[in-house]
Order: sequence, then structure tokens, then C-alpha cells
Amino acid sequence: MSIDYKEFIIQVKRKTNIDLSLYKEAQMKRRLTSLYEKKGYTSFQEYFQSMNTNPEILHEFLDRMTINVSEFYRNKQRWDVLENKIFPRLLSEKKPLKIWSAASSTGEEPYTIAMVLSKYLPLSNISILATDLDINAIEKAKIGIYPERSLNEVPIEIKKKYFTAEGTFFRVSDEIKKTVSFKQHNLLADSFESNFDLIVCRNVLIYFTEEAKDLLYHKFNSALRTGGTLFVGSTEQIFNPQSYHFTIEDTFFYKKL
Repeated sequence: MSIDYKEFIIQVKRKTNIDLSLYKEAQMKRRLTSLYEKKGYTSFQEYFQSMNTNPEILHEFLDRMTINVSEFYRNKQRWDVLENKIFPRLLSEKKPLKIWSAASSTGEEPYTIAMVLSKYLPLSNISILATDLDINAIEKAKIGIYPERSLNEVPIEIKKKYFTAEGTFFRVSDEIKKTVSFKQHNLLADSFESNFDLIVCRNVLIYFTEEAKDLLYHKFNSALRTGGTLFVGSTEQIFNPQSYHFTIEDTFFYKKL
């Protein structure tokens, strides 16, 4: 690791409490180098000095850090499993459900959870905590307006029921928005609430080191009630779930023992 990048990691942690050493180095360095070069900087030190004095540069850094790529019903078959297998079991054990969408990006994931769960419960009985590191992503999520491509996998009847077309964009309904509470949260540094029935954390763990993933699987397990489920992304299979006190409930779904 270069001295320039090592120093940058220390400075960023001091300023934002984000620990870049827990992210895969090659991927993160590549992403940030292309960002600072576009701005005309020649080193991480120069880039950090600018971040320190210019809030816009800092916000752009946070945006790039948090990889906000999302869409509704991403990998639709997995959401079908949640709807037809996981939710019926969880609801047979307990109502209402305590649900957390971790690293919720611009809101597509928690809103999808609410739409899926609305098959079983009135929206007034649904409450989802959604958290993300990036405050800009959270603000976009609260607005709830999305390009058409974000809705590619949304079932037709759900699209009609919960979205309104506005030009080439779609606005999610206020009834769905009311089911979700957003707050800023750093997965790697902040404490977790407990007794969740379902934690959804998809397509973010792939950016972390093995040590960071290991830490998070243990923290997620502690945050779930016994019998609660962790739902991960399609590139994030846990190969040794029993070492984290999970059992496989379905592909990409892990039940706490």
C-alpha cells in the first residue's frame, strides 16, 4: 500500500469515521483515483486537502464510496422467495415484523420490501428501518422519484398500484413512503439495534474485505431474533453459515439458529 493512500485512509477515518482499510483496496483505489484525476488532482493528499475545505468534494467522495446502484425487485426470483416462503413463515411466528434494510442506497430496496409485504399486511401495519452511509442517497430516497429503468423488474400490478408517471420518471406512492424510516448509519462503525425478524443487506458486502464481512455476519446474527432471516445479494453467498450460527433457509437467505 502506498504511503499516499495509507495516509489518506487515516485522514478519512478521522474526518468521516469511514474505515477504507475495511474495503477491498484495489477496487477502492481504482474508483477514487479515477474520481480525483477527473478533478485534476495528482495525489490522494491533494484530494484530501480539497475534501477538507470543500463540502461539495466531500459529498461527491461519499457518493462514490457508497456505490449507489439499485433498482426495484432486483433479481426478481429472490423477491419471489421472500414473498412466498420467508414472509409466510415469519408472519406465522410474529406480527408486526421488525425489518431493517441495511445499506438501503436510494430507497428502492426498502420500498420493494414494503410492496412485497403489502400482500399480507395493510401498509399501516408495516414499518421498515432503512439505513445508509450516504446522506445524499437518503435524501433522494425520501423524495422517491426514479427513472423508468429502475422499475424494469416491478410486476405490472404493483407498478399500477404504487407508482405515478411523471414525464420519463416514476414517483413512488406516499402510502409506501410512510412505511419506511430512513437514517444515516455506518455498518462498519456503528452499533446495531436488536430483535429484527428480517435484515436485508444486498450488493454491498462484495466491496468489503473478508475480515470486514466476518465482523458483519456476526453483527447481523446478533441483531436478529432467533429464527430471524438475513437476506443477502446474489454475489454474496455465505459459504460457512454455521460458523456464524446461521442455517440456509433458501439460496441467499440465512436463518438464525
